[in-house]
Amino acid sequence: MPWKEKTIEKLYWSIGEVAEQLGVNTSLIRYWEKEFGTLKPKRTGKGDRLYTKKDIEQLQRIQHLVKEKGYTLQGAREQLRKSELMEEVAVLDIDALRDRLLEIRTKLVALREGNA
Repeated sequence: MPWKEKTIEKLYWSIGEVAEQLGVNTSLIRYWEKEFGTLKPKRTGKGDRLYTKKDIEQLQRIQHLVKEKGYTLQGAREQLRKSELMEEVAVLDIDALRDRLLEIRTKLVALREGNA
């Protein structure tokens, strides 16, 4: 069997690394952090920001809405809120569907075993 080298993915990125990825200034990232209260990167003991993959994805969504779609900051905030609500609803729907399928499975097993 061929040797498969493990790749280690970073857990945290500095504000400079994130700014470079997005092609923006670090000051813009700090501004978005202030304007969009949901963006809260971890901090080191010195106060340096540490961004997770999830934080970077949120910054990319903000950048897309503001820079590419032309939303105002308020409009972008509302869009992000709507997206978050839709994701929550989707998770709830999946949970409800899973529960219903388990009920049906239980009834089918009972029917097959003649216990219905």
